[in-house]
Amino acid sequence: MGYLDDLAKLFSCTTLRRGRRKVMQTVEIKVKMDCEGCEKKVRNAVSFVRGVKSVEINRKQSHVKVTGYVKPDKVLRSVRRTGKKAELWPYVPYNLAYHPYAHQAYDRLAPPGYVRAVEHPVPSLDAPPDRLAVMFSEDNTNACSIM
Repeated sequence: MGYLDDLAKLFSCTTLRRGRRKVMQTVEIKVKMDCEGCEKKVRNAVSFVRGVKSVEINRKQSHVKVTGYVKPDKVLRSVRRTGKKAELWPYVPYNLAYHPYAHQAYDRLAPPGYVRAVEHPVPSLDAPPDRLAVMFSEDNTNACSIM
């Protein structure tokens, strides 16, 4: 088994640096870019970050996708150094959203087919019980507990 373990370590998609493993990941950032010069400035800033393997930029959607052995905060910091306002990509595809019509989920600045990623509101434990949920009994479906 020793030989197979060494072989698995050789072909794994992680790198070893000072005892810690970095995982290959994709970082998506929203950056407002107006022209080709802005796009080139952002591409150069991101491509010089250590560990970056590929950079994809969609200027129309203000979307930058960075793949490599990088941390999201380092990529975000390097983009902000160019003077551009940048944030992590706040959108998810419409069909993957839990409640696409929830409060604050619809954003008119979002690209077509995307909505904002909004957490599903969880009711608090101190909230009073829902009266409609306890009105009917599952044991006797024809009876109402109010009467």
